[in-house]
Amino acid sequence: MKLGDIIPDFSCDTDRGRIDSFYEWIGEGSWSILFSHPADFTPVCTTELARAAQLTPEFEKRGFKLIALSIDSSSSHRAWIEDISAYAGDIEKDKFPFPIIADDSRHLSESLGMIDPEEVNAQGIALSARAVLVIGPDRKLKLQILYPATTGRNFDEIMRVVDSLLLTAKHKVATPVDWCVGDSVMVQPTVSADDATVLFPSMEKRELPSGKEYLRMTPMPRD
Repeated sequence: MKLGDIIPDFSCDTDRGRIDSFYEWIGEGSWSILFSHPADFTPVCTTELARAAQLTPEFEKRGFKLIALSIDSSSSHRAWIEDISAYAGDIEKDKFPFPIIADDSRHLSESLGMIDPEEVNAQGIALSARAVLVIGPDRKLKLQILYPATTGRNFDEIMRVVDSLLLTAKHKVATPVDWCVGDSVMVQPTVSADDATVLFPSMEKRELPSGKEYLRMTPMPRD
């Protein structure tokens, strides 16, 4: 998948039962995050899903729905959730906040480019990668991050990116390096000088040796 591609609708089995339409599950106007895992009952994945469960209320505040994927069966997922909930400490196993897709056929992982050829199981079959797909309300891929099996995801960074995506979807700004909520942002280069003055009255231009006025900083919009 490439940025801007439309994520195709699909049906799948989960630990909670069948989802006949991914689009219907997301709902109108919602963002979603689909993140995949190499296998159930694996150490790094267990810590990741526990952290995602803890952060679910924060994602929901931002209008995001989470859904995970692993290449094992739905019954395996249900048993695994007990371990994940125990590790999280404050998540009841019967109230786990998002579904886990059962992709034991690997069909969905392959169609979405989530297979890691470097990681194989005992049978020599490639496992799903640690992929993060952020999907916009228009069903388009807005962000894709791929991690190797040995490196756990940083969900604080994923949350930071989510905040950036929401902000830049609403305002004609971009977020600079290491940006966090509350920091200054940059006026997008496509905004003309006249429009920038009107839209961002507190804008400051940074002087550069080239003399080009492309670094235009402004306080983060709050509405």
